Amino acid sequence: MSLRTKIIIWFVALHVVFVAAAVFVLMENPLLLFAVEVCFAVSIIVSVRLVRALFVPLEMIRTGADLMAERDFTSRFVPVGQPEMDRLIGIYNDMVDRLREERLAAEEQHQLLQRIVKASPSGMVICDFDGRIEQTNPAADRLLREPAVRERVEGGAPASPAGEPPASTLVVAGARRLRILRTEFRDRGFVKSFYLLEELTEELRQTEKAAYEKLIRMMSHEVNNSVGAVRSLLESLLRYGAQIGESDRGDFVSALTVASARIDSLNRFMGGFADVVRLPPPHPSDTDLASVIESIAALLRPELEQRGIVLQLDLARNGEVRVDRHQIEQVILNVLRNAMESIGSDGSIDVIWGDGVLSVRDSGRGIDRRNEHELFTPFFTTKRDGRGLGLTIVQEILINHHAHFTLQNREGGGAEFRISFG
Repeated sequence: MSLRTKIIIWFVALHVVFVAAAVFVLMENPLLLFAVEVCFAVSIIVSVRLVRALFVPLEMIRTGADLMAERDFTSRFVPVGQPEMDRLIGIYNDMVDRLREERLAAEEQHQLLQRIVKASPSGMVICDFDGRIEQTNPAADRLLREPAVRERVEGGAPASPAGEPPASTLVVAGARRLRILRTEFRDRGFVKSFYLLEELTEELRQTEKAAYEKLIRMMSHEVNNSVGAVRSLLESLLRYGAQIGESDRGDFVSALTVASARIDSLNRFMGGFADVVRLPPPHPSDTDLASVIESIAALLRPELEQRGIVLQLDLARNGEVRVDRHQIEQVILNVLRNAMESIGSDGSIDVIWGDGVLSVRDSGRGIDRRNEHELFTPFFTTKRDGRGLGLTIVQEILINHHAHFTLQNREGGGAEFRISFG
């Protein structure tokens, strides 16, 4: 039973008692009794109306609370002409107007934030309270396809002692480099992890390229200036060979010949560096990659047999791609020679081509984890007489062809160089 009903019953019961008392007292005066009963009837009516008027604000508050519970901020109350009620109605209407505006602004900001997150080139990952991935954007979905990235995120790097969000660089499949930034935020009082994944590969590559291009140009300029002058002097000195005594002439000519040969070797050595800087843009044409691979295999066959390395080819015959034939030949030759160097002797290389994917798998010693992040760095090499430009040239050619490539260890030993065209 509501409070309003109880109060009305109380007023009615009280008036019934008064009416009974009046009848008992004024039984002998009917006219006065009638007047008193009329007054009681009017009092009951007025009391009921006052009770109803008293409970109208409470009804309005209840209705307003129900509307707010249903998150309905569009309904407004109309003034009723009572100063107290109209003031309360005005306060409620102002409150719901402000809530509606704030709700609309929050929804618009949320939609804007969602669009920004979706379009962001950086990967964004939100983890749940247990550290499992809960929400990602499209950029993060692409990066999390790499097992190493997912492992790093789900592993949960510890926060830095100073409270600063720690950042780390992760090398993926030899060539790609990612920056992983971890921070924390509170959701309902509990800590959640937030990761920002940034692709640094192209930025670092351009920085490295600008640095080694400047270095190579400077080296080439200085070496070429010196080589030209020295070679000219050596050729001039050789003309004096006839004037040297017979006992010393042989040593004289031999020394100058060796020096001239070393100058030529130095010139070719610097030319190899200059090739990286002078790498021309590709001129693509429809190319049968299977025939390219077979011609390179025929070229390397004698050396492969000498080393005891078995080369197995699994080539699709309907797999033409639009590439620069000469540059792709250089890529495949470099990759096969690297596989041969990794094996040394007595091993196998599998070359598989089909569906736009070229895979070169070897049974060599694989990639040393300590050197994995340096593989595509200019001038880095593990060979005694290497220059560290082979994989750099391969990387430049494949990037210019918009090809995706990876170099990573295989389960069970060896490494795999994988190239996806198109």
